[in-house]
Amino acid sequence: MVPPNGYAWWYVDALSDDGQNGITIIAFIGSVFSPYYAFARRNCPADPLNHCAINVAVYSKSGNRWAMTERPRDAVSRASNKFTLGPSSLSWDGNSLVIRIDEIAVPIPRRLRGTIRVVPTAITQQEFTLNESGHHCWWPIAPCARVHVELEQPHLRWQGDGYLDMNRGDAPLESGFSDWQWSRGATRDGAAILYEARQRDGRRIDLAMTFDPQGRMQTFEPPVLQTLNRTGWRVGREVRSEDAPSVLRTLEDAPFYARSVISARLLDEPVMLMHESLSLDRFTMPIVQAMLPFRMPRALR
Repeated sequence: MVPPNGYAWWYVDALSDDGQNGITIIAFIGSVFSPYYAFARRNCPADPLNHCAINVAVYSKSGNRWAMTERPRDAVSRASNKFTLGPSSLSWDGNSLVIRIDEIAVPIPRRLRGTIRVVPTAITQQEFTLNESGHHCWWPIAPCARVHVELEQPHLRWQGDGYLDMNRGDAPLESGFSDWQWSRGATRDGAAILYEARQRDGRRIDLAMTFDPQGRMQTFEPPVLQTLNRTGWRVGREVRSEDAPSVLRTLEDAPFYARSVISARLLDEPVMLMHESLSLDRFTMPIVQAMLPFRMPRALR
């Protein structure tokens, strides 16, 4: 259950074995970045099921595609093993998460259609509370996974190492945090995850952990936080690394958010990280809220 004003999202990312392609998929109940949901919360508690979306971002040498259409509760169907939103769905078949996508990309309307299969090597059991009040939680469901991508439009077929997690909360994300940096990368022995968040009261949460293919977790002392070049929108980026990190590719550059592929060194090993930087102070700015509908249209059904 997702309470009024709350949210839940399931996040998948993957990079192809040859490093040429990438994908991220986020299924939202109570879309935390929705301007419509933010407006609905202004005067009274809002229904998160009335603000759902599946965000799909495809990155390839031939061009990127990005879709995030918000839909109301009449377009939502939920069961213990399946989440359907409009023409797209996520389902668990007992061994893998099967994601069927049929969306329209923006800002240039183009079809984004195909199937993505996420095959975890193991499912972890530990959930992490991200603030003392317990309003925001994170569960790294499958830090180690193989992801198989078969898209019809655009025509792409590849596989690579990937990741699946979940975030949930019973309050708006921006009420708990001002910003965060998150990254994950495949290693020789599994995966490494780094999570740094600054809470509204000024306190920080800093997580650094590795997972082996069986889902066993170990924490480690993270290296120093190093500053990277800002994005075109001047979003700040930082990452922990034992030597000088570098931005291999900026995948998303938005007024309040950046997704990047970073070359870093962790635990004496070179690691290619999927990295995100989020500024919730920027997200709440009126001018940014006014810009969001151009990337996040809302459907009637």
